[in-house]
Amino acid sequence: MRLIFIQQIRYRKDAPLVLHGITCKFEGGDKIGIVGRTGSGKTTLIGALFRLVEPAEGKIIIDSVDISTIGLHDLRSRLGIIPQDPTLFQGTIRYNLDPLGQFSDQQIWEVLDKCQLLEAVQDKEQGLDSHVVEDGSNWSMGQRQLFCLGRALLRRCRILVLDEATASIDNATDALLQKTIRTEFKHCTVITVAHRIPTVMNCDMVLAMSDGKVVEFDKPTKLMETEGSLFRKLVEEYRSHTSNTDI
Repeated sequence: MRLIFIQQIRYRKDAPLVLHGITCKFEGGDKIGIVGRTGSGKTTLIGALFRLVEPAEGKIIIDSVDISTIGLHDLRSRLGIIPQDPTLFQGTIRYNLDPLGQFSDQQIWEVLDKCQLLEAVQDKEQGLDSHVVEDGSNWSMGQRQLFCLGRALLRRCRILVLDEATASIDNATDALLQKTIRTEFKHCTVITVAHRIPTVMNCDMVLAMSDGKVVEFDKPTKLMETEGSLFRKLVEEYRSHTSNTDI
């Protein structure tokens, strides 16, 4: 799916713009990394994609369709997201993966296998009907992330958003998440809002933001070779921070 952003956004009618004329095009199947310091506008841009906030001017177009012209359910049912703080709902495992009852047990078990959750669910006495407490606190943070991945796999979303999805999980779960996404979503558009900079090094393109504006949009290798590049500075800062942490 081709995705085009042409956006100006403010949170209130008389408030200043938080996104200043964002203009960019994501080709179908591309893996896009979005980077920038805190307050740069990354989360607002993703919120606009899900229509959590409406544009003051401009539009977002997916495969020639202006998303403001379709219903919220139709839009969001076609998008997948794995958030930084994954949400599970009080109910069963089955309900959390398939709240509308659209898929068979076999399809759900196959997805659990792909997400490396098969054994964990099989070990539960009630299987897919095992209870999930409010906020999913009877499952680990990593497992909750993988359940969110399972939702997207079941629905076969053509656009998947990782909203700093690896910021709060261990490296092993991060590696599993990335491997599954590379395999199962290789023909889909994947947008990664990066917290761990290495997560986007293998992306096709990187969008670097600052103060609600696009500063750079290019291949990560090219940006790394560019003197004074914001992306290059962020990579260097990340490496410096992690090396100091290891000391």
